[in-house]
Amino acid sequence: QVQLVESGGGSVQAGGSLKLSCAASGYAFSIYCMGWFRQAPGKEREGLASISSLGRTTYYSDSVKGRFTISRDNAKNTAYLQMNSLKSDDTAMYYCARSRFEICDARVGGSDFTYWGRGTQVTVSS
Repeated sequence: QVQLVESGGGSVQAGGSLKLSCAASGYAFSIYCMGWFRQAPGKEREGLASISSLGRTTYYSDSVKGRFTISRDNAKNTAYLQMNSLKSDDTAMYYCARSRFEICDARVGGSDFTYWGRGTQVTVSS
């Protein structure tokens, strides 16, 4: 049974940093693309970043490029999202997700992601 559990969310002031983690279990973590998404109240879900199975390729949305970094540790079955220079607009529920494929679609937030965690809340105060 595929399980994804996010952690690391919290409240931070604008300009601060947080690092989210996504612990995966129930499948061979190292052979699938992983992604991070977020959804703010009243807004559509937004794809933020994705990383290929071996971590060699990453993609970012324009809204987080240069501020967020996605990574993974296949030995620990964990994906990460380092978030720097946080803004109030970054306030949302953050989700990790697993793709159906090894290679990520360059369109971050595409429809390839079929398994989702329950999310972790990030609140940025100005």
